[in-house]
Amino acid sequence: MTATKQSYAAAFVDALHDGLRSDPTVSIIGGYVLGLGPQRTLTDRLKQDFPDRVFDPPTAEAGLAAVGAGAAMAGMRPFVDLGTASFSFLAWSQITNEAAVAHYMSCGHLRAPVTYHMLHGVRGGGAAQHSQSPQAMLWNAPGLEIVAPSCAADVYGLVRTALASPNPTVMVSHAKLLGVESDVPQQRAPIPFGKADIKRRGRDVTVVANSLMAHYSLIAAEALAKEGIEVEVVDPRTLVPLDEKTILDSVARTGRLVVVDECPLRGGIASEIAATVAERGFRALKAPIARVARADVPVPYSLPLEEFVTPDPGKIATAVRRVLAY
Repeated sequence: MTATKQSYAAAFVDALHDGLRSDPTVSIIGGYVLGLGPQRTLTDRLKQDFPDRVFDPPTAEAGLAAVGAGAAMAGMRPFVDLGTASFSFLAWSQITNEAAVAHYMSCGHLRAPVTYHMLHGVRGGGAAQHSQSPQAMLWNAPGLEIVAPSCAADVYGLVRTALASPNPTVMVSHAKLLGVESDVPQQRAPIPFGKADIKRRGRDVTVVANSLMAHYSLIAAEALAKEGIEVEVVDPRTLVPLDEKTILDSVARTGRLVVVDECPLRGGIASEIAATVAERGFRALKAPIARVARADVPVPYSLPLEEFVTPDPGKIATAVRRVLAY
């Protein structure tokens, strides 16, 4: 199938546009889905083509999240943009204690098909208050679907699925991915939740990574290939539901696992995936599992210190070499 190049941001906007066009119950609450960077003008056509369903509200994250949850319970499908992921903490109760549990608490009488979106991750100079990746925290809130796309094709397909899902969904986009171009098929379609994608085949080590870390893992894999090391890169794409089978099958083939994630190490996504493989795939392991994650410290403003605490292709490659040397 012929593919073309498209940026993450452009594919994201295409998915929102197609969702608005195909379903009159879909709306967008939030005027800066792509933040304030150079891609922000891509959303202009959403406002032009659907002026009555794209709202640019005041900065009030708790209020926006509550409106989104309430509208969803009333039969709408709002896409609520909360901006920088750190600001989602102001809406924690509405996301985790209202939208996430509405179906259960109502004995199935209510659903809350709302999608919450946020820009996560270390973006460069964001410091402690603008660099959070809260998806691991949200993994502790049963009732939420959690989506972390890594490329243009995936963001398109996963957004389309989120907008049609009967469940509340949290989608995290890394700010550094917005301008990254990658292949997209001519025929695009929704991507089922809970279906991981093997981004690169390899025989020596399995690397599991999501969001920007999947992109970094592919860079590391290409560099390691020059050393004769073939890395298999598995992108879960969704954290809830998690495709455990694809991860376990890959580890069964390679015998070694490195898990990469930008959440802090303790209680993070890397830790949970490592625990799952240790529990369910221990006999396949030829070496201890390695985790590459953000250090358990507030993100510094200083660029050298920021780089020191954040995962990157070099740190991923070092972890791969370490498990191979065991």
